[in-house]
Amino acid sequence: MTGILSYGAYIPRTRLPLSVIGGRPPKDGGPEKAVAWNDEDAITLGVAAARHCLAGIDRDAIDMLIFASTTLPFQEKQAAALVARVLDLRREIQTADHTGSTRAGTAALRAACDAVKAGSARCALVIASDARLAAPKSGLEAKFGDGAAAFLVGEGDVIATLDGFAAVSDEVTDVWRPTGHTYVHSWEERFVIQESYTPNVGAAIEALLQRSGSQIGDYDRVALYAPDARSHAGAARAAGVPREALQSPFFGQLGNAGAAFAPLQLVAMLESARPGERLLTVNFGNGADATELRTTDQIEKLEARRGTAWNLQRRRVIPSYDDYISAKGLAASEWESGTNPGLSATILFRERDDDLGLLGQQCRSCNAIQFPAQRLCESCFAKDDFEKVRLSERTGKVVTYTFDFFFPTPNPPTVVTVTDVDGARIHLQLVEITQEEMKIGQEVEFVFRKIHESGGRPNYYWKGIPKPD
Repeated sequence: MTGILSYGAYIPRTRLPLSVIGGRPPKDGGPEKAVAWNDEDAITLGVAAARHCLAGIDRDAIDMLIFASTTLPFQEKQAAALVARVLDLRREIQTADHTGSTRAGTAALRAACDAVKAGSARCALVIASDARLAAPKSGLEAKFGDGAAAFLVGEGDVIATLDGFAAVSDEVTDVWRPTGHTYVHSWEERFVIQESYTPNVGAAIEALLQRSGSQIGDYDRVALYAPDARSHAGAARAAGVPREALQSPFFGQLGNAGAAFAPLQLVAMLESARPGERLLTVNFGNGADATELRTTDQIEKLEARRGTAWNLQRRRVIPSYDDYISAKGLAASEWESGTNPGLSATILFRERDDDLGLLGQQCRSCNAIQFPAQRLCESCFAKDDFEKVRLSERTGKVVTYTFDFFFPTPNPPTVVTVTDVDGARIHLQLVEITQEEMKIGQEVEFVFRKIHESGGRPNYYWKGIPKPD
């Protein structure tokens, strides 16, 4: 029985009120979109979702990782391999990127299911993550949002079986982003909806219903990808989806999250579903696909996950559109990026366990933990007698801190700390915290973030955020 063993989600805490885009002040309770901040991108969003998915799970069981996104930071460099290293997965795994379509997330889920069924993978981690950009103050800008979802696919005690797939392909120049372009483009909205979105979604649903011998009313919950709220409602009506079965698409809270949009809705269905429910997820992008699932008794036994509900209630509102433009790197800057070779690739390779995995070491003689790794124990002076420990999954406490008002950031000052993690001391930048909230002893949770783009490429490391309640 092949299906989903676990799930996780990540939605950036930062919210941009849609009124701010139009030059009006933010309004409490008004529509907004989730925004990846200046140190976040598809990689960091995906890592966060995967960590939520893998909480309490043996990572050595994973032998495949598929990363799906239309906003990969590299055109030639595998994102999945980087993410696997950050998550401290075994080296002997198959990694792959799925890209080029907002259907990449559900296509990756199907590929993982097929691999497990075929026996070429025992357990596969699927991550769908996107942080798309539309031209400032364009119609698309208000519709887009950022986020990520992750699923662990395998056999055994699955929380939902993957029972069927159907897909249709279509060549339409409706929504696209050429190589080298920053912004997503769209043809005239009515054409996109009438000639591409609605007919393709309907065709995928019909194909799945014929294959399964079901009616649309047989499904307890239905999730639909849609460009916007109006087209979502129209497609649901055209397909005959009962109102009570329709999963909220989170327009006005999240926005259209590209390749992660349908997967995030699937996470929302799973976190509130009861055993025995039939779920239908429909995705769109140069065609459409439909995925059928059925929940099992195991869904009530899975430990609570950080899903869409947990993420949506964590909010930090941006009061200024200029702050958003600055954080996204869309404003004119005195300094051009990419004008130097950046960090040494040799040093990055040598220190990747420290910088990407945040792996400390524990002395086998006295159990002292230290970071970064070195040959001698600082406590008992034992030599070369350590085992690796994953510090990223632990909680730290701030020992000392300072405010840096000169380091360039959209939200000055930059908070720089020394944080203690079970005896190891880490030089750590804290984010998502104000000067007034900062204190000695502040409990810290680790997040993987972008540090800078020296050398014209993203460079990553770990930062801290206040431990959520």
